[in-house]
Amino acid sequence: MSNTGTATLTIAELREFASFTSCEQRYIKRSLDVGLGRQDAFKLWARDAAETASIRSQYVVYQELKALRGELPSETSFEALETFLGKLVRVTAFDLAQERLGGFSAYRFLYERLLGPEIRPWLPSAFCAAAALPQIRPDRRKGLLQSLSEAAATAPGWSTRAPSFYPEWVEKEAA
Repeated sequence: MSNTGTATLTIAELREFASFTSCEQRYIKRSLDVGLGRQDAFKLWARDAAETASIRSQYVVYQELKALRGELPSETSFEALETFLGKLVRVTAFDLAQERLGGFSAYRFLYERLLGPEIRPWLPSAFCAAAALPQIRPDRRKGLLQSLSEAAATAPGWSTRAPSFYPEWVEKEAA
């Protein structure tokens, strides 16, 4: 792909990230720090005891990411499906229960960075399964499920292009 094409796709990713709420942006950056081991999430993101506890839980749940990266089942086989999808739904349910991702777009943006482009075909089913769980408040459940577009739910194929933009913490300058 040409540099112009790559730049165009990166700009599209930047625009998509900018379209998320500040809460979603913050959670995505924090989750990438936890899930990819980029930074000490406690030091950067914990503002109070509740957030410290949430980050601690996230570190524990995100241990499943290592296994998920290595267990991607074939799209045409049912072998290992329950193990893989069960783990993916559990991690997804944790993130949705945090109530910081408002819909499928922010979820997809995060997970394709946490798990790579190969995860894309699995995201609609994991998102729907997790959003429909009783652990998600009913009013929130409705909004989450409605955020999944028909196009995303019925896509005939998915891009295998790796994301190029990974948002990070930006230190504020002293005025």
